[in-house]
Amino acid sequence: MSVEFHTLNNGFRIVTENMPSLESASLGIWVTAGGRHERLEQNGIAHFLEHMAFKGTKTRSSLQIAEAIEDVGGFINAYTSREMTAYYVRVLGQDVGLGLDVISDILLNPVFDPKEIEVERGVILQEIGQSLDTPDDVVFDWLQEVSYAGQSIGRTILGPDERVKAFNRTDLQGFVAERYGPSEMILSAAGAVDHDKIVAEAERLFGHLAPRPSAPVDLARFTGGERREVKDLEQAHFTMALEGPDYRDPEIYTAQIFASAFGGGMSSRLFQEVREKRGLCYSIFAQAGAFADSGMMTIYAGTSGEQLGELATLTVDEIKRASDDMTDAEVERARAQMKAGLLMGLESPANRAERLARLVAIWDRVPPLAETVEMIEAVDTRKVRDFAGGLVKAEVAMALYGPVQDAPSLADLKARLVA
Repeated sequence: MSVEFHTLNNGFRIVTENMPSLESASLGIWVTAGGRHERLEQNGIAHFLEHMAFKGTKTRSSLQIAEAIEDVGGFINAYTSREMTAYYVRVLGQDVGLGLDVISDILLNPVFDPKEIEVERGVILQEIGQSLDTPDDVVFDWLQEVSYAGQSIGRTILGPDERVKAFNRTDLQGFVAERYGPSEMILSAAGAVDHDKIVAEAERLFGHLAPRPSAPVDLARFTGGERREVKDLEQAHFTMALEGPDYRDPEIYTAQIFASAFGGGMSSRLFQEVREKRGLCYSIFAQAGAFADSGMMTIYAGTSGEQLGELATLTVDEIKRASDDMTDAEVERARAQMKAGLLMGLESPANRAERLARLVAIWDRVPPLAETVEMIEAVDTRKVRDFAGGLVKAEVAMALYGPVQDAPSLADLKARLVA
């Protein structure tokens, strides 16, 4: 397997990895334009634009877009995150050219038919409604909001329904003009792919785009804060976030290994102490998330209103305890889980293509796999304990939803954390 990287004269980047044993390929274009790149009045437009990508171009109707890929047995989809929007296909190796042609068509030639905008507006409003009916979706949006108060990175990706109801063709075209320049696009492909052929096609399809500097984005600032809403639900949904490293910080590997040991699986501390020993919940986990300039150590649990107070204080106590007695065995297990997860994920061309795109977005190169494994191996027990000790002093955010009226306040939990 070999990774190859090329940049066109206009800044458009291409990264590929040939996987000789495969007959299929995954490819797509990752655009470094997501929710955090929106102004307040644009909140939700990156996601709206993603939906409109499949609603017709100058050469294909929405049905023809779907048929072009599905006629050859392929799959096409897209997603929007806070820092990226991705448009991707999975096809047989012989159909890579077709897949790239369709993806380029929906990016370069959208018509934004007003009738289709109205149809898709209704679909997105239904998606927002569904999300609002899902408590664990709601509480994570709130946690993001209070973690980064008043900032684009803290806003919901779907956007509020009042803004979605107002977007029009001019708004969509304006966001594309602002954020979809060639230097903000990464073509990534893995599987049965030929690098030189893909570069040649990319030059033909995207080489004419005029180069331009990337539009600036506001730096993220983790503020911390609390939001709770009492509602008659079966479960109380508890989330907590502590400020963590961004994904360019070498400390991110320590954060991820800590998260795995602390709450990443059935052998983790939170699972064992909170669920297995005390039966305080069914679901509990911790994860380390990162952005270009900030990060979050996030903890989630669903429990009863009566047990929420004990669960919250126990969680804080476990963070403090980890700084004193996290063991070599726990760290070794977490390192093994992280390496296995990385290597197992690389068996999928879709995962490889996405990983390549993300690495190029972060580093403008693809660090060798051995380099990543070396960074994981370098995390020892002392580093993990020190990281846990740093969390005690970090900014904290909390969001609660359900029968949470008797839950401890954020101030109480922070005081317990530093005591």
